[in-house]
Amino acid sequence: MADGILASVNDSVITGFDLRQRMLLLIAMTQVQPTPENLPAIQQQALNALIDERLQNQELAKYAEDGLRISDQEVDQEIAAMAQEVGATPQAYLDFLAQGGIRPQTFREQIRTQIGWSQLVRGRFQSRARPSPAAVDAALRQIGEAASKKQYLVGEIYIEASRVGGQQAALNGANQLVAQMVQGAPFQNVAQQFSAAPSAARGGDAGWIVEGTVQPALQRALDQLEVGQLSRPIPVEGGVYIIYMRDKRDGSSVSLVQIKQVMIELPEDAGEAAVAAATSRLEALRPQLTCDNILTRASSEQGLLGADLGEADVQNLAPQFQQVARSAEVGSVSTPVRTPLGLHLLAVCGRRAGGVEAPDRRQVEGQLFAQNLATLGRRYMRDLREDALIEMK
Repeated sequence: MADGILASVNDSVITGFDLRQRMLLLIAMTQVQPTPENLPAIQQQALNALIDERLQNQELAKYAEDGLRISDQEVDQEIAAMAQEVGATPQAYLDFLAQGGIRPQTFREQIRTQIGWSQLVRGRFQSRARPSPAAVDAALRQIGEAASKKQYLVGEIYIEASRVGGQQAALNGANQLVAQMVQGAPFQNVAQQFSAAPSAARGGDAGWIVEGTVQPALQRALDQLEVGQLSRPIPVEGGVYIIYMRDKRDGSSVSLVQIKQVMIELPEDAGEAAVAAATSRLEALRPQLTCDNILTRASSEQGLLGADLGEADVQNLAPQFQQVARSAEVGSVSTPVRTPLGLHLLAVCGRRAGGVEAPDRRQVEGQLFAQNLATLGRRYMRDLREDALIEMK
């Protein structure tokens, strides 16, 4: 590979030396052994990464005057964290890279760009990425509804066809990566360097996937894979997936709901006229009730009793309450429900999956924020690419 100019990105060039350095770094980071078959994929991935890095640096330069500058100390801290993950000192880590032909200064500048780009994306988009309370509520509802379905803890690598020269190139590249991982290349390292999925930054960690929420081809793979198995490449529209099955579970049957109620006491043998009168009164009151005011209204009117039932497993509720607890929308108030104690209106004020692994509201909010931020960052990068003048020599 010649040392001349291979590509230009606006007014910045990529040389043969730059590309060799990035290929060596990819090989060192992923522990993928270069072969005649996989070298084209390594070269293409390295070139794509360099183009993105040039565009990121050009964008970062626009914000340098506003104080967006990454210090040597920040770079040192990031390298120290990377070294700690593999049980090495920072100097030993840099020495290891140098033995592979990678110049420490080249590596440091790449890390500087990564840190700067992450800060720029967060600074520009954090207000837009923050999920609304309604979005968090919807996600919690979905988690609650999925609690009893099969769930799969997976790692994923996604090879995007448009970035590697087409679907066949993506499939060929995925086959090469699978072969390398079978021979010992760590899945997380390969995902960080080759995957186009948002999970790449987390080493391909896609978290728990719920049955029925992925494409049919992926669902078939999830059903067939045993824990600890790596899938063959799975072609989908636009690219190819590789899945690593980290764990499986049948799902929790525990569904927790928060319920408040207002009731009119009626003995079990109350006559039809008394039941009809109580029903009419509660029906007239129901449109005025919310989770916020139901207890206040109950305490302000004679003949009504209010109670906050707190959070409980649906299965532990009175049988007459269980259908409302399972199916009513959060925030809604039920029609009158008859029990031996009386006539009740039930307000369903929250619902979530049970079990120690069920995420709470803060965790879900954090997950949605990270997903939104990653999506906005990818769009930002796509727009920069579309507007750039990229020439291959």
